[in-house]
Amino acid sequence: MSEPKVFLLPDLGEGLTEAELVNWLVAVGDEIRVDQPIAEVETAKSMVEVPSPYAGTVAVLHGEPGQTLDVGKPLISVTPIGSPAVEPAESRAPAGETVETESAASASAEAYRDEEKAGSGNVLIGYGTPGGHGTARRTRARKQPVGGSATTGAVATVSDAEKAADDLLLLRTRVPGKLGAVISPLVRRMARDHGVDLGGLQGSGASGLIMRKDVEAAIAPAPTVEPHQVAEPAETRRPRVEPRSVVEPVETGAETDSRTGLGITARTPVRGIRKAVAANITRSRSEIPEATVWVDVDATALVEMRAALKKADPHNTPGLLAFVARFVTAGLKKYPELNTRIVTTEDAAGGESQEIVAFDGVNLGFAAQTDQGLMVPSVRNADKMSARELDAEIRRLTAVVREGKATPSELGSGTFTLNNYGVFGVDGSAAIINHPEVGILGVGRIIDKPWVVNGELAVRKVTELTLTFDHRVCDGGTAGGFLRYVADGVEHPASVLADL
Repeated sequence: MSEPKVFLLPDLGEGLTEAELVNWLVAVGDEIRVDQPIAEVETAKSMVEVPSPYAGTVAVLHGEPGQTLDVGKPLISVTPIGSPAVEPAESRAPAGETVETESAASASAEAYRDEEKAGSGNVLIGYGTPGGHGTARRTRARKQPVGGSATTGAVATVSDAEKAADDLLLLRTRVPGKLGAVISPLVRRMARDHGVDLGGLQGSGASGLIMRKDVEAAIAPAPTVEPHQVAEPAETRRPRVEPRSVVEPVETGAETDSRTGLGITARTPVRGIRKAVAANITRSRSEIPEATVWVDVDATALVEMRAALKKADPHNTPGLLAFVARFVTAGLKKYPELNTRIVTTEDAAGGESQEIVAFDGVNLGFAAQTDQGLMVPSVRNADKMSARELDAEIRRLTAVVREGKATPSELGSGTFTLNNYGVFGVDGSAAIINHPEVGILGVGRIIDKPWVVNGELAVRKVTELTLTFDHRVCDGGTAGGFLRYVADGVEHPASVLADL
């Protein structure tokens, strides 16, 4: 009897070490195809569907919805097509079975072979690619014939030159910010042999994954579809099982808190995105010696300027946040100390030293509230964009994160953060810096307030700008200068924009 092939939970991007299993898309006993989605998992970055690199019958599902799984641990076991029947649905992997990590070179070679045999073209980051985290195998010895030696198959040796060429091809076909850019060796070689440019190819898999069928379509577009690509009829498709709620209700009166004496009504596990946010803000407060400065700003001129633009062009007028973002990126060029990062390194003597790393450009993050919690996508190269371009990208990224489809690159590449907490109806906030950045600028609500203009009292549109900064990278003079620059842009937008 052939042993089931065990598919390990792959690295889903940015070196994440775990993911929450949200929903199984298959069940034990189902026949599945190569590249068929088998599960939905939620990482600290986004929600993704995990495809199977194997075709066959589902033997074991290694986990339950709501369970947190470690990268590199078994996700699903699949019995190849044509093998004897699998064990009953209630069966699970033996508790005493262990896994071990092989060396990077042998792991890469084995991943290449396994995937090529399966024919998968839908491999996620870190699985079946050079330089990954390795692959895992069972340590239990396979059964051997009586009186004979082990009947293991011969393993082909991958030459250093071939591996180097394959690694180079991988780098050339990697598209920044796209999960689907990391594709399998089989697909890369197929594209290389037929002269297909993977950099300009749109993947049809989840999050833009480039699959074998995409390359085949680019080589010779044809109306015929391979059997494993044909969609299942609606009446035979297994109904989708909704994931359980993250809030676990507790029966009234069933449990009492020992400290307060009050009944406990619910328990909410801290996991997924909420867990990542909690870890990040805790690290920020524990590592960064932060300071906060703020200023009230007369935003009347900015509000009136936008109103005039909107009257002239109702459908292509940037929002107020986009104008503030433009002033921020210009301010960071003038005060680059706030567009840096502190990096801790080990010196030759084995001790630790720190250095301030500056960047050639600004990736402007902005806080966005979603159903999954607070997310901070970033506008890449924001300093090169106009207010209209910033507005379009902010709107696009907001929609992407609220749909749970943001890539690790879109969520983890910021160099400074802009937080519009005015949408919640508050005036100010001493925000927590988005680690490992060194500054965050908050914008409060714009309200009518009494204001002195040319010696006379008037009603003006007033907002509060708040800057929280890492005191290790700059002093109050630099922080105050940057904040005043942005405030001047809000108060005198026409003159500041004329100089940008």
